[in-house]
Amino acid sequence: MMRKGKVFYKNILAGFVYQDDDGYGFSYDEDYLRSENPEPVSLTLPLTEEPYRAKTMLPFFDGLIPEGWLLTIAEKNWKLNANDRMGLLLAVCKDCIGAVHIEPIIE
Repeated sequence: MMRKGKVFYKNILAGFVYQDDDGYGFSYDEDYLRSENPEPVSLTLPLTEEPYRAKTMLPFFDGLIPEGWLLTIAEKNWKLNANDRMGLLLAVCKDCIGAVHIEPIIE
């Protein structure tokens, strides 16, 4: 099963974060890469046409997930497991502090 979210940088669609049977990934949107002045969503994710892949949640996206009491509230409100990093990312990162936000893709 694949779960996927749109990654917006300064309210512009920059790419897609996803989880599948092999782990986690992020890829930049082709139109974003071809735009006039594309910027990386993070210094740890330089602009590239190649997808980023990992067995665990990419550290930049994991860092967007709240911690402490905010995480506890998210777990209770959305009935999420703290170990379900993709579920948390898609549920609570629609309105993140900073230039990046994530919108879940429901297929």
